[in-house]
Amino acid sequence: MGKFHFSGFTGTSRRRGLVAMTAVLMAAFCAAARAQDSDAESCKDSPLISRYPKAFIGSCDHKEFDSATMEINKAGDQKGVEGDTTILIYTMPEGASDLVIYRNMHNALAGAGYSFLYEESPYKFTAKKGAQYIALAQGGGATQLTLVKEQAMTQVVTADAKSMNDALDSDGHVAVYGIEFATGKADLLPVADAPLQQMLILLKDNAGLKLRVEGHTDNVGARAMNQRLSEQRAAAVVAWLTAHGIAKDRLTAEGFADTKPVQDNSTEEGRAKNRRVELVKV
Repeated sequence: MGKFHFSGFTGTSRRRGLVAMTAVLMAAFCAAARAQDSDAESCKDSPLISRYPKAFIGSCDHKEFDSATMEINKAGDQKGVEGDTTILIYTMPEGASDLVIYRNMHNALAGAGYSFLYEESPYKFTAKKGAQYIALAQGGGATQLTLVKEQAMTQVVTADAKSMNDALDSDGHVAVYGIEFATGKADLLPVADAPLQQMLILLKDNAGLKLRVEGHTDNVGARAMNQRLSEQRAAAVVAWLTAHGIAKDRLTAEGFADTKPVQDNSTEEGRAKNRRVELVKV
């Protein structure tokens, strides 16, 4: 199940149209999710707000840096809020109205000191406290919470073809950051193109160079899942390079999950460093 995205509309009729569309999509999600009647794997509540009683999480997504569109004033004007982003979609118990859920969530956040930038009872609101934004959108028996802690991105992409080559000559290996994948998958995201292009230049400028492409993860999630994911991601990088003209016999792929951390996994910055692609000269 893909994640839902809800954007605000200007004008009452357009907002009502969105609410209707939201209800249809959430109803479809809710019908599918009820078959499991338990939280989706690896999903958990945010410590900032509890779930409505007897609800369960049908879908979740977390990224340490992403952007979510939020309504940021009474007119429903929008802002792309960037930072640590979590999306939780709850399937609500039968008989619980949108209004009772809305007011419970609204009252809980108000009591915790949040102010409300946008409100459209009983379907949507955006609340803010300091750098933390929480948006609610609901309909059709499901409720989505989008939580973003606004913060600047930590720049981790530093390697170009020359610095990669220098590191390989001196150390025999180099960590490459910025090769991003879809959450829980081996699908390369567009942002990965820049470091991949530098790897391509490296290999084309050094015709005799052979590399092992290694996938590494942090320690979040099950080891078996991370092992499989690290292998698939290393293979995806090799596939990209061979599709762009590098001979297959110059590259191998191997995954190591979280067995070779370079930083402490107990911190966000450490986990970001551990999630990497590494090139090893062979």
